[in-house]
Amino acid sequence: MKNPEIKAELPNRFNLPKRINRLGELAYNLWWGWNPDAQAAFFQIDKKLWDDLNHNPVKFLRSVSRERLNAMAADRFYLDLYDRVFKQLDEYMAGSQTWYKQHYPALVGKEIAYFSFEFGLNECLPVSAGGLGVLSGDHLKEASDLGMPLMGVGFIYTQGYFSQHITEDGWQETRNYILELDAMPVIPLFTTGNQPLTVTVNLADRHVSARVWMVQVGRVPLYLLDTNVAENSETDKQLTARLYSSDLEVRISQEILLGMGGARVLKLLGHDPDAWHMNEGHSAFLCVERLREMVGAGDSIEAAIEKVKHTNIFTTHTPVPAGNDVFPTWLVEKYFYNVWPELKMTKDEFISLGLHVQPWGETFSMPVLALKLSDYRNGVSELHGQVSRRMWNFLWPDRKEEDVPITHVTNGVHTFSWIGRRMRILFDRYLGHDWVKNMGDPLVWEGIDAIPDGELWAVRRHLKRKLLLYVTSRTRDQWLAGKIAPSQLIANGALMDPYALTIGFSRRFATYKRGNLILHDYDRLMRLMTNSRMPVQIVFAGKAHPADEPGKLIIQQLYRAIKDSRAGGRMMFLEDYDMSMARYLVQGVDVWLNTPRRPNEASGTSGMKAAMNGVLNCSISDGSWHEAYNGKNGWMIGDHHEMEDTAAQDRYDAESLYTLLEKEIVPLYYSNGMPDNPSNAWITRMKESIRTLAPRFSMQRMLDEYMDSIYQNALLSDK
Repeated sequence: MKNPEIKAELPNRFNLPKRINRLGELAYNLWWGWNPDAQAAFFQIDKKLWDDLNHNPVKFLRSVSRERLNAMAADRFYLDLYDRVFKQLDEYMAGSQTWYKQHYPALVGKEIAYFSFEFGLNECLPVSAGGLGVLSGDHLKEASDLGMPLMGVGFIYTQGYFSQHITEDGWQETRNYILELDAMPVIPLFTTGNQPLTVTVNLADRHVSARVWMVQVGRVPLYLLDTNVAENSETDKQLTARLYSSDLEVRISQEILLGMGGARVLKLLGHDPDAWHMNEGHSAFLCVERLREMVGAGDSIEAAIEKVKHTNIFTTHTPVPAGNDVFPTWLVEKYFYNVWPELKMTKDEFISLGLHVQPWGETFSMPVLALKLSDYRNGVSELHGQVSRRMWNFLWPDRKEEDVPITHVTNGVHTFSWIGRRMRILFDRYLGHDWVKNMGDPLVWEGIDAIPDGELWAVRRHLKRKLLLYVTSRTRDQWLAGKIAPSQLIANGALMDPYALTIGFSRRFATYKRGNLILHDYDRLMRLMTNSRMPVQIVFAGKAHPADEPGKLIIQQLYRAIKDSRAGGRMMFLEDYDMSMARYLVQGVDVWLNTPRRPNEASGTSGMKAAMNGVLNCSISDGSWHEAYNGKNGWMIGDHHEMEDTAAQDRYDAESLYTLLEKEIVPLYYSNGMPDNPSNAWITRMKESIRTLAPRFSMQRMLDEYMDSIYQNALLSDK
């Protein structure tokens, strides 16, 4: 923060021994979330309590006994760890020689604002619905590691996303909960008069205030808005309660608050970003706020639009219509009737900024607004870039599809948030410690071949057993707590086999992801799974949006099949999927299954997390797999053909999947004749997967591309 009248004070809520009192500071910097030693500084105090509290360091330090803290303050082995952690943290935060300073010295002092509707940072902050939020969180973490001058803006959802419970009949029930912000690593911001920092926006006929909180993500600050403040009406207090409301009035209010309110927050804090990155269209109203400020300062609307465009970046994430927010024009008129006069525009001129004529009439499209007011536009994979150019070609009617000015930067994942600890140690041993600084360089990963097969498989076996212990202990805890019926024990993984080939499928249960494709020929699947000599087991996890009835029906169909005694306990569904569970899954399964209806998967990042852990991808040629599959680093389901008849496409893809499993995947895994010792051919494929996919899917590589092709150009533009 550059405004000296605003302060962020770490709440002093802990009674810690003086020798280890900096644990309170560590709790409020999510850097601990991707650094194993820092995590150990908490869980070595009380591992069970750490896990029981879902890895929430603030609640943990408030709950652990003083007796235990005193014991650790006198333990020389723990103190060695403690001192090492804070030496690492202090050097990291000082950031004297970061990647950014070394590669872009002329841009030091510039700032990038990154807006997103959700941020998935850690399971102790359950305010993300899925892949978009986790990508945003990974973006901030890698920006921190690279020393990029980036800040995030979003919402703190006081009721999180939702807690999922699967009934005995397989129906998804949703349970809301209230987040205790004072028991989470969230820092309140205050004015010098010790008043909570707030920002105000006009929503149609009323003013709505939002409190500003901060989450410290390593070196990167994330500012989050919260409307649950006393001066708001009871209705407006709920604006930031939950993600993705189906109510259009709530949705447009949220997006005005995020875009216009978020821009005002940065101004209050003394920031004047040189580049503004809209992660999906939800925050596109920040363009309106920026235009309003410039016109108010004396620019013509034409000059203001050019300035805004030169410094705006828009990343589109979905070709699925439901993922692109549109509003009826009458609703936009209701909320912006007092804004277009400030812009010196007519109503029609203002509406034209986001106008999208649909078969059923005129709408105001948030992606159209963002596309029109950004000079830098990108999809999130090579194939998605092609789909986006075709999808938005109508905005540039004088250009051929291939000339539409939408590029692509393939998504990546933050390696250290998702890689298993022992896998990281193995890479340290054989790739050299410098691999950490050069994760996006394919040459670094040539060292994978030097890893002895036995050592690599020993790590894979360890990660698989960790998953087994997680699943069985979780099932036991649910049973002891009376949360599941006896008939659900098997469905929850009580019979999970440590030696069987294990397939993972975990993601949002949107219909286009076809979570039930593998059930297309149930008898054939059962023969495959219950082969006593070569058994297969499948672990499912994921949530359907509370308003997505078809998605919930897919979960129910799966759950009923899982409970069928013919499955022999070889299929399971883990309820209440979160980031902690995701880590166990992407590290512990053998094969990662992905079955979207092409070309609806813009990128797909869960398979990226699995790949770096030696898990093999088996996927439709969609999203990033379209460009990453080389014939030897996993398997491709079907081909590039897209059928208009979706039922025929499903039959074709299901047949391809079954054939792959029967003829290639299962026989290859068991070709050594020993269930706990796959063939050299399997391990060779694992190494090829890591060697080719770890650099390609690295968030470090992704941000390097953003800097090279997008950010530096925007940062160098005249504002």
